[in-house]
Amino acid sequence: MPDKRLDGATRRLPKLHVLDWVALGLLLAGCLCVLLGALPVADARATVTRLVPLLLFLGSVIILAELTAVAEVFDVVATRLSILARGRYVLLFLLCVALAAVTTMGLNLDTTAVLLTPVLLALAAKLGVAALPLAMTTVWLANTASLLLPVSNLTNLLAADRVALAPAQFAARMWAPQLAAIVVTAVFLWVFYWRGTESRSGYEVPQRHQPRDGVLFRVAAVACLLFVAGILLGVPIGIASSVAAGILVIAFLFRRRSALRPALLPWRLLVFVIGLFLVVETINRHGLADLVHALMGSSDDAAGAARAAGTGAVLSNLVNNLPAYVAGESVVPLGNHDQLLALLVGTNVGPIVTPWASLATLLWYERCVATGVRVPMKRFVWTSAGLAITALTATVATLLLVS
Repeated sequence: MPDKRLDGATRRLPKLHVLDWVALGLLLAGCLCVLLGALPVADARATVTRLVPLLLFLGSVIILAELTAVAEVFDVVATRLSILARGRYVLLFLLCVALAAVTTMGLNLDTTAVLLTPVLLALAAKLGVAALPLAMTTVWLANTASLLLPVSNLTNLLAADRVALAPAQFAARMWAPQLAAIVVTAVFLWVFYWRGTESRSGYEVPQRHQPRDGVLFRVAAVACLLFVAGILLGVPIGIASSVAAGILVIAFLFRRRSALRPALLPWRLLVFVIGLFLVVETINRHGLADLVHALMGSSDDAAGAARAAGTGAVLSNLVNNLPAYVAGESVVPLGNHDQLLALLVGTNVGPIVTPWASLATLLWYERCVATGVRVPMKRFVWTSAGLAITALTATVATLLLVS
């Protein structure tokens, strides 16, 4: 006779998603690398120490974004954009591009992939328009619009010490390459995904979305604005995101405590990053650095920048953009500023061809599957490859022209 207590305990165990197992597997592999001596303890400690401020930012900014979504800020903005477009499909396209780009640049690419994607998919259903063009808008711009600020992409945060630019200086250096990447992305989106469905001659303009709790809506909007303003003013990213998230958590404590659940903490993402960096640092010590150096070279001229961007993009699509950047950074000479920024371009703009190329792309694909949106993989790969090549060329050329 089966033990009912054991059966009940089994039912209470949380069911892990496949991505949970991937994250835990990476962490286990990283720990084994240290225990078996493949990665010296001192190097592992240095790697984790470097990650601490990044993990603080990543955890707090995801909480900020999740609660902002619960406060219906994204729903209000998306609906108002569709109203602003007045039923015109082309104008809706431009506004969706702007929303995805601004969300990526101001919060970060994971926010666009995780939170804005379901909002735009729900908006597509409400307006009666095809969902795939809106889905492609979020995944492409989550990556290609992540160059402007240090907070826009985790790779930018990893590069912060080497780039040695304050957020405002970083934006001043990268605004032109960022604009080039967004323009090329918008062209590809229209030609390959949006243009074929505009014959529906518009859509019915929806009613304005009224948030259920106006106080939480306003607090969330202000918290996001304070976060972006703090970053631009040079406040450390972990502090800026933690303060903004803290303000919103306090508001939810008083207004909707039920929304404050343990699942808000993105443990899977944090575990994934730690495990990935330990594994990559191990591989880097055992031959990857030599291979990357052979591919990238050590020149800081146009050819060196092009090789760095191409290598970063190819490695990102083979493995992931985070280890690709770390491996590339380790072989870039300290004085090669343009080559380092080109590598950053490659690992930000390039990881769009395979679903695992960036964590944002992986999370986006998971959301599409969960909401029943079919992504034709063959079409996804060849259009993304075309965008990656074209956008990288335009962005690196702009980077060199304005240097």
